[in-house]
Amino acid sequence: MIYTEKNILNNIKAVYFIGIGGIGMSALAAYFLKSGIFTAGYDRMPSKITQNLQDDGANIHFSDAVNLIPNEITFGEKETVLIVYTPAIPKTHSELQFFTDHNYKVLKRSEILGMLTSRSKVLAVAGTHGKTSVSTIIAHIFKHSGSAVNAFLGGISKNYNSNLILSDRPKNAEYAVTEADEYDRSFLKLFPFTALITAIDEDHLDIYKDINDIRNTFEQFVNQINKNGNLILKKSLNIKSTVLPKHVFTYALDSKSDYYAEQIKSNTVQSQFNIVTPKGIIKDIVFNIPGNLNIENTIAAAALADIHGISHQEIKEALASWQGVKRRFEYIINTPDMVYIDDYAHHPEELKAFIGSVRKLYPEKILTGIFQPHLYSRTRDFADAFARSLSLCDKIILTDIYPAREKPIEGVSSKIIFDKIECKEKILTVKEDLLKHIKIENNTVYMTMGAGDIDRYADKIKNKLLRNE
Repeated sequence: MIYTEKNILNNIKAVYFIGIGGIGMSALAAYFLKSGIFTAGYDRMPSKITQNLQDDGANIHFSDAVNLIPNEITFGEKETVLIVYTPAIPKTHSELQFFTDHNYKVLKRSEILGMLTSRSKVLAVAGTHGKTSVSTIIAHIFKHSGSAVNAFLGGISKNYNSNLILSDRPKNAEYAVTEADEYDRSFLKLFPFTALITAIDEDHLDIYKDINDIRNTFEQFVNQINKNGNLILKKSLNIKSTVLPKHVFTYALDSKSDYYAEQIKSNTVQSQFNIVTPKGIIKDIVFNIPGNLNIENTIAAAALADIHGISHQEIKEALASWQGVKRRFEYIINTPDMVYIDDYAHHPEELKAFIGSVRKLYPEKILTGIFQPHLYSRTRDFADAFARSLSLCDKIILTDIYPAREKPIEGVSSKIIFDKIECKEKILTVKEDLLKHIKIENNTVYMTMGAGDIDRYADKIKNKLLRNE
């Protein structure tokens, strides 16, 4: 059966999420909670995200056990119950099998996101890197300007302490800002009015054959943009789609394009710059997250806002009030004597950009990187590239792999990266012994990097650095 928004969402009384703690899943769960719909779910382990959902009324458990599924789900009328799962959940998951075997409405996260956003003009941010930062800045600019916007984000906005931003009347919001996730080709469930693409690099080779397969799928996504809509591309990208929307724009950090920055001044606290646009220059922007990578993300977000008629003054004011995204160049400690930054970087290109930005901000300091590889397949496919990027640090502490959805692959461990890292000082450790290897040293910037659960050690690392434990 082909489900539509009308024959599903309007009749739903209960929703169950398998993998409710995922950053994309939790935004959808929060939406249903705020809509007054009974919301429950399973996740592998507790987290701040699951706790926040529980505080808001979600029924969540942490064991794969059918008997723990609430009665509101298993004894509800099937026509009024919706099951949502993430591709990270294996098909052998007993709860997923139960719902499939008993003919519940079982849909992927991307399908529900497509339904929820279809009522609005979709502003979608795609790209193998940068999606979360750019989409969250866009959402903040639109919200700050008073636009009727819903946003489903892949990170926690510090301004709203949430990955979900809703308009006063969510079902009638003019705009829906969302990440367009290429994993599992999920973004092909979206039909944007405006799409922004930040990067197209080799990744997710468990899904895609090669870089050409990735490019072809991005071009399919471009084909789905409204013909009267907009495409915004990072200048270096080459999209060969034969079906482009009416308006196509480019952006870059500081090279001539439709949108770019000039008179850039950065320090370890903030950046100041102008953005050149087709409508004139947005002057004297102050952005409280430093680094060229963040300036480039800001230009992309400002471009989309400008295209949709948000005034230059409103864009400037919104950027000045921006507080950042958790785990995106997030300062955990930032004092004259001690700097510790946490970042989600988990792909070689992301690591290269992040470490490079830190190096430019702190050219005289020692960079000590703490990296947790994410996925066996990504470690296998990019071991050489990981080693090159991590070698940009002065010192590296490398932990064991965070497996996420994957089972171990024979011969694949963090050691295949470690052996190729060229830092003079490098340490290979299991995560549980990480704190033993962190030493307080003068003139040093500490960085944790990775998409797994390395951030759960951030407070412990912070305490050790501040207390000299």
